[in-house]
Amino acid sequence: MKTFAVSRIVGMLLLGTAGACWAGEPDSQLLERGKTLFSTEAVPACAICHTLQDADATGAIGPDLDELKPDAERIKKVLHEGMGAMPSFADSLDQEAIDAIVAYVVHATSGGQ
Repeated sequence: MKTFAVSRIVGMLLLGTAGACWAGEPDSQLLERGKTLFSTEAVPACAICHTLQDADATGAIGPDLDELKPDAERIKKVLHEGMGAMPSFADSLDQEAIDAIVAYVVHATSGGQ
């Protein structure tokens, strides 16, 4: 009985660790969708204003995202609320699209690390 309980606890810990590893890397389809939205599909496209090397974007109106390396919460907040000259995208992008852009920018810039 005692061995069963210990085995179960070890198994749960291993599953939790594996889940954390899987959760750390967004899937390639999500990243590709985020890149497409960033580059061309969001209106206006993020690449018009922002520099992001991975997207071959050289915009000079907004901050250089390669230098800023924003974390996910910051990107979500700005996409929802806007900031300065940047409009809110809350009415033009659904949450799935916003999440894709966030995942892409964080991944491309190593944001928050």
